[in-house]
Amino acid sequence: MRVSREQQAKNREQVVAAAAKLLRERGIEGIGVDALAKAAGMTHGAIYSQFGSKEELAAAAIRESLAEIRQQWIADAGGDGAPDLFNKLVRSYVSRSHRDNPGTGCALAAMGPDATRHGDAVRQAFSDSSVAMIDVMARACPGETEDARRDEAIAIIAAMLGAVVLSRVVEDRTLSDRILAVVRKRLLKTA
Repeated sequence: MRVSREQQAKNREQVVAAAAKLLRERGIEGIGVDALAKAAGMTHGAIYSQFGSKEELAAAAIRESLAEIRQQWIADAGGDGAPDLFNKLVRSYVSRSHRDNPGTGCALAAMGPDATRHGDAVRQAFSDSSVAMIDVMARACPGETEDARRDEAIAIIAAMLGAVVLSRVVEDRTLSDRILAVVRKRLLKTA
């Protein structure tokens, strides 16, 4: 049975959405194509008819999840140009909720360290998304020049990512909470 282009597009969106969540929860190496197909309600063959490889699917899922989280991050902070946007962005990202929900959180924090072990498409998806996050933060950062705001944004994004990643890897929940609180407090002081 032939599938319409419209249905193919819907199938692709469904696969990418399922992959985005699972990849953030388990990592690229932590899940196979069969599990991705099952989560999307499709067959193994349907996945490969949409994507040439697992890497291609992972790159599409990374782009999708990072675009989604970036939009949600801005919306949670009140939107571009919102009063106190900088502090709201920091509070939203460096939070227990973000730490505790990697499947719905930022793919950079969930899988970024693994990016260097993958092909060009995956690395490029992470790179493009990193630049987009820096751009969002730069618009919210104080500074007299665009370069100054961008430099500040780079430092802030690196600290925020580091806080979430470190808070996820420590076993001691009290220390994990403290990491988030300390980094959040330090970042908010710079605003």
